[in-house]
Amino acid sequence: MNNKKNNLTQAITDGHLPRRDFLKLAGMVGVAGAALSFGFPLNAWAQEGTPKSGGVLRLGLAGGSTSDSLDPGSWSDTFTFVGFSAVYNSLVEIGVDGTATPELAESWEASPDARIWTFKLRQGVQFHNGKTLAAEDVVASIEHHLGEQSTSAAKTVLGDVLAVKAQGEDSVVFELRSGNADFPYVMADYHLVIMPSKDGLADWRAGSGTGGYRIKSFEPGVRMALERNPGYWKPGRAHFDSAELIGISDGAARINALITGEVDVINKVDLKTINLLKLNPNMVIEETKGAQHYTFPMLCDSKEFGDNNIRMAMKHAIDREAMLGSVLRGYGSVGNDHPLQPGHRFLNTTLEQRTYDPDKARFYLRKAGMESLNVRLQASDAAYSGAVDASVLFKEQARAAGINIDVAREPADGFFSNVWNKQPFTTSFWYSSLTADRMFSIGYAKGASWNETHWEHERFNELLNSARGELNEPLRREMYNEMQQLCRDEGGALIPLFANSVAARSKRIAHGPETAPYGELDGLRLIERWWQA
Repeated sequence: MNNKKNNLTQAITDGHLPRRDFLKLAGMVGVAGAALSFGFPLNAWAQEGTPKSGGVLRLGLAGGSTSDSLDPGSWSDTFTFVGFSAVYNSLVEIGVDGTATPELAESWEASPDARIWTFKLRQGVQFHNGKTLAAEDVVASIEHHLGEQSTSAAKTVLGDVLAVKAQGEDSVVFELRSGNADFPYVMADYHLVIMPSKDGLADWRAGSGTGGYRIKSFEPGVRMALERNPGYWKPGRAHFDSAELIGISDGAARINALITGEVDVINKVDLKTINLLKLNPNMVIEETKGAQHYTFPMLCDSKEFGDNNIRMAMKHAIDREAMLGSVLRGYGSVGNDHPLQPGHRFLNTTLEQRTYDPDKARFYLRKAGMESLNVRLQASDAAYSGAVDASVLFKEQARAAGINIDVAREPADGFFSNVWNKQPFTTSFWYSSLTADRMFSIGYAKGASWNETHWEHERFNELLNSARGELNEPLRREMYNEMQQLCRDEGGALIPLFANSVAARSKRIAHGPETAPYGELDGLRLIERWWQA
């Protein structure tokens, strides 16, 4: 690679490419209660043509941070999720149809009350370090997220686990406090990868998984280099010889990198420039509908937002329809201040859609004993492309309600470790969840590591625990409907938009006709599912 190309690559990565150069380059343009048993579907992902082996996949991704770590309990954004999903496997994988599919588990079965789950492990699978997968590895990997000292983001997800024990060499038994109809989906959480055990503990520092790729190098938030695992146990996957992930936080820089051929795939396409990519015959837009939602979390235990009247004022002071057109260019739908996406099987369709109403916002301010409100919103495009623009638009909209928002732009690097979940009012995003329980447990339950509003609601938590093991579907629906209403009217999350995930790829890269209808980049699994055209 010559010096000119090196300099261009660095400018793109740093986001320092001048506007005139950018314009010049642009011209180049689950069931419980019954025994569940599954076999791994060799043709689970329909493929268009025959996948080719070989080549290098280069990804330019937002969502990397210098605080990233090999510890799966700390993974918090796209860079680590995508990279390590190629290095490790979990007991369960989510297929493109949204169902829980065996991965390192060969099968599973539940007790009649869905409280005891037994997972039978796949035989003959080896870690990259040569160790053969055994029940002790699964136990150590799950226990890594448990215990009083754990700081794992998955600790709350596993909050119902009383015990996890090996049953011989090839089975693992989970004992839950109460029944959980969705427990196989829980085990597909992207933090719950299986690592080799060492002296009874998960050896996360080794960076050794059972996945299709091994770690060649890892520079947190900057680069990750992967090479194919020649002994990968899963047929029809991991086609590339190698993959490289480059952390590119700036949206324009990611576009530049794709157009100039520095990378093959980018995520979080800046929608202001999407038409530029559409005009390029060598580019393909990848869209996943309702894949994520954008939030303005308000800390309920802060002096600014401790009064729900203030939170309700904020929720009425935002013009969701205008934001959908301006920020998302129509690539999404409006939110209603609860986290279940359009089309979710437990969506409460009776809730009235909240609309922009400055007068009602002023009404709630007066109920809080205020005629006006001054708040500081700490925003960063680390949350999503356009988060700062959305914040500025919100500022303009809220002014009519007597709410003055001071938008403070925060750097992308370290935003989720230094600002989010610490400051009273920030920008944030969530991937849509396949199960209501997972979404509510991670982001809204009392004590959840990712409870980004610090909301504690007794009735909500009672319903959450009851719904988790409820096998009567209509009753379970009632519970989730009420929980959505509580989030909407008493919670601290202002959720204006459900966004389609918009990524882009070069036609040099191909995949089957179906991709995962959740998350982004084929359910974060593109490295092992896609191939070179």
